[in-house]
Amino acid sequence: MAGLLAFNGLATKTKNLAVAGGLSAFVFGVYFYTMRAVGGTDELQVAIDKFEEQKKVEAKSNMGSKA
Repeated sequence: MAGLLAFNGLATKTKNLAVAGGLSAFVFGVYFYTMRAVGGTDELQVAIDKFEEQKKVEAKSNMGSKA
C-alpha cells in the first residue's frame, strides 16, 4: 500500500509518464514474445512440405499406372 501512496504523491505529468512507460513495456514485451513464438520453429511448414511432396509422388505414380 505504501507504493500506491507514493504514486499518488507524484505530479500528474510524472504519473502519466510512468503509466505510458509501463504500457509501452507491456506492448513491446507482447510483440517480441509473439514474434518469437510465431517465427521460432518451422515444424508446421516442414510437415506441409512433406505432405505436398508425398502428394506429388502419389500423383506421378497414379499417372504412370493409368497410362
